[in-house]
Amino acid sequence: MFYGLNKFIKKILPKQLFYRALLIVAVPIILLQLTVSIVFFDSLWIKTNKGMTRALVGEIRTFIDAYKNKEHNKEHLITLFQEHLNFDVKFEGAQVFPESKNFERWFSPIDRTLRRELKSKDLYYWFDTTSYKNSIDLKIKYEAGYFQFYIPKERVASSSARIFALWITLPAILLIAIAIIFLKNQTRPIINLAKASKKFGRGEDIGEFRPSGALEIRQAGYEFDKMRKRILRHLNQRSEMLSGISHDLRTPLTRIKLQLAFIKDKEISKKLSDDVTEMEKMLNEYLQFASLRSTEKTETFDLSDLLKTTVMKYEKKEIVTDIPENIYLDGRKNLIKRSFNNLIDNSIKYGQNILISLKKTNNNITIIIDDDGPGIPENEKENVFKPFYKISKSRGDSKSSVGLGLSIASDIIRSHGGNIELETSDKNGLRVKILLPF
Repeated sequence: MFYGLNKFIKKILPKQLFYRALLIVAVPIILLQLTVSIVFFDSLWIKTNKGMTRALVGEIRTFIDAYKNKEHNKEHLITLFQEHLNFDVKFEGAQVFPESKNFERWFSPIDRTLRRELKSKDLYYWFDTTSYKNSIDLKIKYEAGYFQFYIPKERVASSSARIFALWITLPAILLIAIAIIFLKNQTRPIINLAKASKKFGRGEDIGEFRPSGALEIRQAGYEFDKMRKRILRHLNQRSEMLSGISHDLRTPLTRIKLQLAFIKDKEISKKLSDDVTEMEKMLNEYLQFASLRSTEKTETFDLSDLLKTTVMKYEKKEIVTDIPENIYLDGRKNLIKRSFNNLIDNSIKYGQNILISLKKTNNNITIIIDDDGPGIPENEKENVFKPFYKISKSRGDSKSSVGLGLSIASDIIRSHGGNIELETSDKNGLRVKILLPF
């Protein structure tokens, strides 16, 4: 039961930190205002209203009893009550007494209290509290006619209620407004840190990150900046190291090529030349893998046009495309193009017929590359994304690749916040599904 309730509460609560913090600040203020208002109206305003109404009805009852006494001067009595009790009263002897009001305002404390007190004094009454702004129209039946009373509303209601409501509402609104301003300032550094982390995770250059905000948020920002610099330093060291190794190895490889030209045995010379060529290709792919983190800036480009241009360069009728127009993506154009080249090269190498499709959904752009090749075994679909991994090292094409094509493509897609999946195509070959956020 408690687990279900807790799950329900989590579902209805806002997801963003700003709104959660605002809820923590605003709810206690609103509850306090409601509690104080209820206590005030119940213990002070309603009781005061009840006492004032009771006194008023008592005065009306006194007036009627005195009016019945034949010894009293009727006109003098009316004048006396008007001057000292602020009544506007007259006797309507020839008028028809109204039967009843069509609508009783049961939700009005003034109406409820006045009705209750008049009934308690056994008075046959009719009143209207809404027709006049500052007065109550009250009629009390008397003999063949009725008394017409016009009573100021201040006789039955205290004006302090409005002042109280004003003073209790305005400070609450002011406090919540101030809280919103402060919460915005406190959550902004967290949002900036999240944006910087997202950009850095996608391989974008975020420049010099400056932490701000509260001490804990600054500390998290400083630690993120230290981590970012360590990662950049590591990547630069890796690229420089492999670049240096490549430069050092190219010199002896060049000398070996020159020496092979003097070997008279052509068969041996060709075998050695093939090995040297394979070593050069390996060095080039090592450098490509090491320099994957490009300094290229993020831009908005037409992904549909990029994919069509990439396919056209292969000039193969076996490649069928289903690419709609004008689908745009924010990313590093050359890296995305490089990943497409690697994946299409892989499909061409092992398949005869290839289908490339592109579609846009609510949250993602999906690129699917299907071929009719031998596919990849289920237990190898995760391993092929590892650098330098080849399913079979004894295959005939092992010399043409060092196992970096899928690894580079996967790293590029994931650096853009996307994902790459390997499935079985409709032609029982390999299906490469790429998901890119936009």
